[in-house]
Amino acid sequence: MTSTLTSPPETDERPLAGERCDRCSAAAKLRILLTGGDDLVFCGHHANAYAEQLIPIAVDFMVEAEFDWRGSDLMPTASEN
Repeated sequence: MTSTLTSPPETDERPLAGERCDRCSAAAKLRILLTGGDDLVFCGHHANAYAEQLIPIAVDFMVEAEFDWRGSDLMPTASEN
């Protein structure tokens, strides 16, 4: 029997659905990708509380559609890097 690699099925699930804040276990609103490939996940309260500390260590971020993270305005765009 020959093995074939296939892509995982696409889903409509939101990227942070079901994830919990690393600080308090509330529903996740923000994921920060770090340089080494690790990530941090925060609820809305902690995402905004730590926004200024997260910006310098973040490579990229993902925010729930309905959440307005104040760090979004502070994060440099790809063209600024």
